[in-house]
Amino acid sequence: MIDTRVFIRAFIVGVVLEIALMVATHFIPFVERQGFLLGGMTISAVAGYLYAMDTGKGYFTSATMAAIIGGAVALIGVGLSVALHDAPTRVVPLFTTICVVTGAVGGLFGQMSANLKKMGR
Repeated sequence: MIDTRVFIRAFIVGVVLEIALMVATHFIPFVERQGFLLGGMTISAVAGYLYAMDTGKGYFTSATMAAIIGGAVALIGVGLSVALHDAPTRVVPLFTTICVVTGAVGGLFGQMSANLKKMGR
């Protein structure tokens, strides 16, 4: 069910992007005000998309695994933000939950992309 090689690759991409976002949030006030949540959501969606696009194992499996990846990378990102004292600890569950959902949505779009790739487009 789980393609671990693709899972780890998508996870690493997500974690690196989350770390970059949280470091930018720490040093750039504009990113802190405008990009914290939207950036985290986008990164979770992209990580989920990458997993689903590479595996193409069906909508349910893709959305489920993408949700796991999206939540995991968001948890690491917001944990780093809390450790840097840029966000209060009370945002951890909310931020992670939002990113779980966007990761799942990214997985659905990744599965759609995998289906189109199979059709030869």
